[in-house]
Amino acid sequence: MADKGNDPLALWQTMLGEMEKGFNAFASKAVSSPEFSKAMNQAGGASAGAQKQMSEMMEKYLGGLNMPTRAQMVDMAVRLQSIEAQLAEIKSLLMQPGAAAGAQSAGLPPSPRPPRTRRPPGEQT
Repeated sequence: MADKGNDPLALWQTMLGEMEKGFNAFASKAVSSPEFSKAMNQAGGASAGAQKQMSEMMEKYLGGLNMPTRAQMVDMAVRLQSIEAQLAEIKSLLMQPGAAAGAQSAGLPPSPRPPRTRRPPGEQT
């Protein structure tokens, strides 16, 4: 086996460990400073402003193409889910046994039958 002083892998690991410690010390010092906090707040604000401006621009562009925006598609999906839930409820009511009999017993008048004016050929009088 190679001696610890001559092992290139051990030297490499030691060097990386020392570099990591140095970087961590520098980063923790930088993050704790008020200037860093101020710069991050400014960058976040600029990013939010740019995102809002891009969103408004895309909304105008899609409106010009007569295409729905994301908000309109989300609203449409919500309404479609509501319609599907109502259809499922109607379907479950129709599938219940005796649903038609229950409607008649609930006080709804039966549907009127047409008058029988034609007679079978054998019953002519």
